[in-house]
This record gives sequence, C-alpha cells and structure tokens, in this order.
Amino acid sequence: MADEQREAAPTIRDDREKGRLEAYADGDVFAGVIVYFALDEAPHALVAVHTVVEADHEGRGVAGALVREFYALAAREGVPVVPLCPYVVKWAARHPEEAPEPPAEVVRAAKRQLAATPGLW
Repeated sequence: MADEQREAAPTIRDDREKGRLEAYADGDVFAGVIVYFALDEAPHALVAVHTVVEADHEGRGVAGALVREFYALAAREGVPVVPLCPYVVKWAARHPEEAPEPPAEVVRAAKRQLAATPGLW
C-alpha cells in the first residue's frame, strides 16, 4: 500500500519576479509553494517567508522537496537562506548539512526588509 501512495518528485519552478518557488505534481497540478524574497541589501540572501502545501498533497514530501530546492537555489547563487518560515526553520534544524546557518547580520537585515514591506506576505 505504501508503494501505491509513492509519487514522483514534484516539478519545482522558481518565479523570482513573484517571489514564489512552486511545486507541481504530475507536471501541472499545483501542489505547494514557498513564498520568499531576495534581500535587497548586501550581503544578499534568499528569505523564506511562508510554506504552503495543498491539502491533497500533504504528507507526500512536497514541502521538504521545496525547501531542499530552495537551499540548492541559494547555494547555486552563492547566497545564504534566511528561514523566517517556521517550516523552513524546522527543516533546517533537521538537515544542518544542507542548511547552513545564515550570519546574524543577514537575518537582521531580512527581518528589517520584511517589516518594512508587509505586502511580502
């Protein structure tokens, strides 16, 4: 029965302009999203604000796949991730080898930018 519930890994698409890292099941069925923003001031970072998985896709690894890709995206860009989303914070604590802790000054800058731009989430 567990094999019947296994699904292929979701397709993940980055929409930087909208600040959304989106997961799709079966290629085109929206499954979940990380809402994020890029830190304006140097040193730059990607800041995870919120993670949502559609009810039909909960428990299928969508959120974990999104967070793993979010950290990989930041690594490819050479910037840290600031996890302000509670799910991303928990995931990072469970996967420290994949989720380096961001410098404190970057976290402070991310919190300032989020506070100054409440429409980000």
